Amino acid sequence: MAKVSAVEKNKRREMMAKRYAARRARLKAIVMDQKVSLEERFKASIQLAELPRNSARVRVRNRCEVTGRPRAYYRKLQMSRIALRELGSLGHIPGVVKSSW
Repeated sequence: MAKVSAVEKNKRREMMAKRYAARRARLKAIVMDQKVSLEERFKASIQLAELPRNSARVRVRNRCEVTGRPRAYYRKLQMSRIALRELGSLGHIPGVVKSSW
């Protein structure tokens, strides 16, 4: 199990990223638009920099839903390889069987 504080910190980052997503997208569109004047683009980039760092989607870490493990994460299943193997062996994941040859 991952530290509870790390999992909670990541949840806070997810919430903040959702809260600021529209504002961040609007400012980024202004910054990237070549038709907008240089002063307005610079002003938008400053406003973008003033937003909280944790409001960026990049700061959110993919974590296992079962254990909170940050590494070896399968996006499709939203769990780590260890949790996948354990739950697959127990038969809790449909269609997953232990291989044998």
